[in-house]
Formats: sequence, C-alpha cells, structure tokens
Amino acid sequence: MSDTKELQVQENTAAAELTKTGPTFSPDVDIYETDTEIVLLADMPGVTPDALTIDLRDSVLTLSGETTEIETKNETEIFSEFANGNYYRRFTLSEIIDQENINAQLIDGVLHLTLPKVAKATPRKITVTTG
Repeated sequence: MSDTKELQVQENTAAAELTKTGPTFSPDVDIYETDTEIVLLADMPGVTPDALTIDLRDSVLTLSGETTEIETKNETEIFSEFANGNYYRRFTLSEIIDQENINAQLIDGVLHLTLPKVAKATPRKITVTTG
C-alpha cells in the first residue's frame, strides 16, 4: 500500500499500546481517495462500538479497540483460531482533511472512516471566457 499525501501511516512506536494485557494487533487497513474525501477501512473483528475509541489530537488519528471473549452457553470449545486482544493503529492527517466532519461507522467488524477534504483542497474546473 502506498501512502497518500493526505493521510500518512505513522509507525506505531507508542508505549501506550503495551499498557493493556494480552496481545495487541495492528488492524489491516484499506485507504481510498476521491476528489472530496479519503475513506479508510480498518478490520477490527470482535470489537464492539462501545469498546472502540477513535481519538484525534494534533492531527494524529488513533484507532484503538478491545475484543472480549465470546460467551457461550453449555458449549465446549473444540477449536479456535480467533485470539482476543487489543487493536491499535495511528495515522497522521494533513491540513487538507476537514477534521470537524470525520464520520465513523463500525459494520460487521470493519471500521469505516470517512475523512472529508476541506473545500479549498477539492479540485474544481475553472471556466475560461473570451473577451
């Protein structure tokens, strides 16, 4: 994945991710760009909306979430590949992102972030007149 000029992936070196017990995962992301917005999709299976934190400070967008054990009734686990733990990833936003209007939805374990561009950063066509 190549980084766009508007959204840069920042290396995750903060010690804050290590303060919670259990494994910490870096969610896989897909980033798409249109003339008016950046769309970021982050895979965070097992995270519920109340266990998800999206923090924006000083142009740094931090995604963190926590999974919990799946409660079962009268069932014995035979095989499991899913690991409970924490998700953590940080991105640096440039000044062309309209930080006041970022929209987030969590759908089936995928976080959908819409990062609109400020009006001055969106391309426009200039009409040429004669005379």
